[in-house]
Amino acid sequence: MFIEPHFGRKGEGKGPKTGWIEVICGSMFSGNTEELIRRLNRAFIAQQHVEIFKPIVDTRYHDLDVVSHNENKIRSTPVQFANDILLLASNSEVVGIDEAQFFDDQLVEVCIKLADSGKRVIVAGLDMDFSGRPFGSMPALMAVAEFVTKVHAICVICGDVASYSFRLNQSKEQVLLGETQEYEARCRRCFTNGMREQKEDP
Repeated sequence: MFIEPHFGRKGEGKGPKTGWIEVICGSMFSGNTEELIRRLNRAFIAQQHVEIFKPIVDTRYHDLDVVSHNENKIRSTPVQFANDILLLASNSEVVGIDEAQFFDDQLVEVCIKLADSGKRVIVAGLDMDFSGRPFGSMPALMAVAEFVTKVHAICVICGDVASYSFRLNQSKEQVLLGETQEYEARCRRCFTNGMREQKEDP
């Protein structure tokens, strides 16, 4: 269970503020965006200056808002390059980043610089792609983060804990935006069985 770090109001405490990185990861439909929104809303309640970003390619639910599968949403700024976040978040205390796996490789360095400057950085994304392999910058972000929360979905085949995003079509593109029409959350066994069946019946 994630124990949320203490974050006081601006000016509280002595000396420079310490920054850190939190990573929320899991498969599709696991609630990682939902958890990101929950933490950011708590920062708003604490009257902190919050900036939220998402990759410009993610327009599934809304052009601007970060939206969870449960339709909770929070306003964000779409950006094309990770380095853009450094400029746009310069005056913030808390930085939220959704769909981190879609950003370029500079995202890790960007998050480190933000944390080094005293900011709380909360990153959410898929830890594995449709083939069950580490996705984008997520593994490196998990390595440098102070806090890592892995959330899980429910396997649509057997009802067990699901950690994999199973793609229902035969596309081999690593980045393919989609929802329940294109993907299912599956446990390890059902994911492996599905991958084998796709190879046997292309």
